[in-house]
Amino acid sequence: MAVNFLYPEYEVARNYDRCISCRACERQCANEVHEYLEDGGRMVCDDAKCVNCHRCVSLCPTRALKIVRSGNTYKINANWSGRTIDEVYRQAESGGVLLSSMGNPESYPVYFDRILLNASQVTNPSIDPLREPMETKVSLGAKPRDIERDGNGRIRNNLPPRLSLSMPVMFSAMSYGSISYNAHESLARAAEALGVLYNTGEGGLHEDFYRYGKNTVVQVASGRFGVHPQYLNSGAAIEIKMGQGAKPGIGGHLPGAKIVGDVSRARMIPEGGDAISPAPHHDIYSIEDLRQLVYSLKEATDYQKPVIVKIAAVHNVSAIASGIARSGADIIAIDGFRGGTGAAPTRIRDHVGIPIELALAGVDKRLRDEGIRDNVSIVVGGSIRSSADVIKAVALGADCVYIASAALLALGCHLCRSCHAGKCNWGIATQVPELVKRLNPDVGYKRLVNLLTAWQHEIKEMMGGMGINSIESLKGNRLMLRGVGLNEKELAILGIGHAGE
Repeated sequence: MAVNFLYPEYEVARNYDRCISCRACERQCANEVHEYLEDGGRMVCDDAKCVNCHRCVSLCPTRALKIVRSGNTYKINANWSGRTIDEVYRQAESGGVLLSSMGNPESYPVYFDRILLNASQVTNPSIDPLREPMETKVSLGAKPRDIERDGNGRIRNNLPPRLSLSMPVMFSAMSYGSISYNAHESLARAAEALGVLYNTGEGGLHEDFYRYGKNTVVQVASGRFGVHPQYLNSGAAIEIKMGQGAKPGIGGHLPGAKIVGDVSRARMIPEGGDAISPAPHHDIYSIEDLRQLVYSLKEATDYQKPVIVKIAAVHNVSAIASGIARSGADIIAIDGFRGGTGAAPTRIRDHVGIPIELALAGVDKRLRDEGIRDNVSIVVGGSIRSSADVIKAVALGADCVYIASAALLALGCHLCRSCHAGKCNWGIATQVPELVKRLNPDVGYKRLVNLLTAWQHEIKEMMGGMGINSIESLKGNRLMLRGVGLNEKELAILGIGHAGE
């Protein structure tokens, strides 16, 4: 018998004085951690199968369960951590690439947490958002350089197609297949109720959701899954996915086990076969090639849809964004290295890319220096966790932000980082019918609405405290930001002063 070098990372701690052997934990766990022993008349656990999703903990009627770290340790070594040793054991056993879900968990600096907001006192009085007008609406798209007038002197509307949002937040790309039908329905209904948009991701669009077209961004990725004229014309905007923060430089992969029924039909690929997106678009090897696709999509939609180009935050992102701003695209979306994913090679997720805060500041400055900032709007994502992150991103130069992990948390996600297994106990990252049913869209969309409604109130409060009454007045206003514990180079890239200056 082969030796198993891996000890379970988590243990299920069961209080047998409280446990009534109702077997709810057994029924609720798709990973088959819990089992009822008829002989002993009690519940037992296989800790090695536990992913720490907390489904059993949340639904135990007597609070008899909790998940704890196993506490098993290797000999202390500053160079070889326990996680690193475990990963070597896993690859030595399987010979495969390590896969991970969600965003980068490593302890790199989170610059949003080292940036503070300014506040008004006397000379620039604060504004009370409960009693005075406060504008959170944003409009995304290119802005014409000149005002045009007709023969009577009236201003002529020469604006290209634009996106109008009630607040500077959209739901980021999560494909149907990587997440469930019920999760997509929750996002679509919430976007409609809030007056914002959600993104289909690269998996096409289920026919049931075409009715939410005014609140939908349809994505075109390298695999072109589910892309056809009706799809392109169904949304409010089209996004060309060139890169993703969780896996810059590589393509996508949806396991065949998730490509069943409606997922297969939406993606227009056979059931059971893996959906593999190439790393590059095989028709794009230059900005000129990108421009060709941008205008092909505009032609296909009669120039009625703004086109977004999504890229990952990498070291030369400012130069890339400069080219995109000249390609005819209306919006640039930049995804930072903490962005989430359904599945990515662990090494790529944890070691490739740069923080969104630095990428955003660099891109905004580059476009302003070149006099082309009005050619495009900027949307950023990659672990936007709260309304404070939204405000800081806008002050650093963003027009709007994308959120995904925060939205999934609102739906019940517990960041157990096992999305790629397809056994999400919360009905989010799964296509198993019995699990999908656990997410009720009637409840899910209300939780999303509650989340962003709360964020919108907080955004107004923070803007009021700064003496600013509109998002547009905050955009790129770095005088409202101060850094704490940052070195001179970091402050220079961010374009902000240190606290106390």
